Amino acid sequence: MTTAREIMTPNAECVNSDQTIADAAEKMQRLDVGALPICGEDNRLKGMITDRDIVVKVIAQGRDPKSCKAGELGGKEVVTIGADDDAQEILRTMGEGKVRRLPVIDGHTLVGMVALADVAKALPETSVGDLMAALTTD
Repeated sequence: MTTAREIMTPNAECVNSDQTIADAAEKMQRLDVGALPICGEDNRLKGMITDRDIVVKVIAQGRDPKSCKAGELGGKEVVTIGADDDAQEILRTMGEGKVRRLPVIDGHTLVGMVALADVAKALPETSVGDLMAALTTD
């Protein structure tokens, strides 16, 4: 059975919770990604920030991206997947959490990210279709 570790993008980079939104946006641009995990001083996962979060929760509300901290946007519980969890668990977790990207953890250590595109490449078309339906319904 395919595991998260087998289909993830390894070596995911975090933005620190005390870094600014501008720092997060620059890192997203450099890495060519639309989301970053937020890690605290203890190097544990504290949240996720997306390019959409930056636009909707910072720019559109007139907040200053150079003074607003990434940790201010990552307060809710993060949906994650274990590195050795199988493909069915990935599908279930993405569908239930209504997320398109999952941080992959091994213990408490971030080891990678699984994106919807990774799932689409690795799994049968019908499984991916079911996941898409779960993500797009309320």
